[in-house]
Amino acid sequence: MVGRKDDRNSADHASTSGKRRAGTHEVSDSGRSPVQGRDHTELSSRSEVDAFLDAVKQAAPAATGDGRGRLIFSLDATASRQRTWDRAMALQSDMFIHTRGIGSLDVQLVYYRGYDECRASPWLSDADKVIAMMRKVSCMAGTTQIARVLKHSLAECRSKAVQALVFVGDCVEENVDELGDLAGQARLLGLPLFIFQEGFEPNASRAFAQMAKLSGGAHCRFDQSSASQLGDLLNAVAVYAAGGKKALQQLEQQGSNQARTLLEQLS
Repeated sequence: MVGRKDDRNSADHASTSGKRRAGTHEVSDSGRSPVQGRDHTELSSRSEVDAFLDAVKQAAPAATGDGRGRLIFSLDATASRQRTWDRAMALQSDMFIHTRGIGSLDVQLVYYRGYDECRASPWLSDADKVIAMMRKVSCMAGTTQIARVLKHSLAECRSKAVQALVFVGDCVEENVDELGDLAGQARLLGLPLFIFQEGFEPNASRAFAQMAKLSGGAHCRFDQSSASQLGDLLNAVAVYAAGGKKALQQLEQQGSNQARTLLEQLS
């Protein structure tokens, strides 16, 4: 186990642990769904952000049969994230607002929390529906289930190409070797992992960085003071998955500095 959370015994939401969330289905352990020391004033160093953008460049989206991009957006919804949950929701909502009307992007929301609860939404093409579903999710004490998210994502990718998997979390409490193996499988399927780590827990940072590298994706850290930069990076990944270079050019015209930097990397 790596980077254990210090507030796993929080029971703020324990009374709701048995409730199902509308519009989601349970993700099985196999990934198959049932029937259906840093300066915290910036996200990362300039070189780390450049490396992140370069990784996005290398993970160019592959065309699907119907020409639509697909992105899995996964969240750690365990209790340790409760303090910053509202801000995270605002950032993630902003990510999908920026993709509205730009390219063709289908999004699946996946989250885990509580005791053995890991759920996936249907594939959604409406940004408002994605945002509404995210806002229904609340934090609940539990351990991480990143392997379960990865297995589910691999199964989705084998069924139909997925251009990117975004994960937002703060901790790793699982076997790192297993996570690395799953990340390597993701690379073989052309599924890069873009991992956004909340906070600076060093063991989690090492695990996330290894997973991102093995998948051909990237890892960045953030805290509340760097939230706006995180939002821009999320938007750039989502928009690129949706419509490639042309979509990024449209986002740049709206004033996105990260889209401009990414376009420079792609040139």
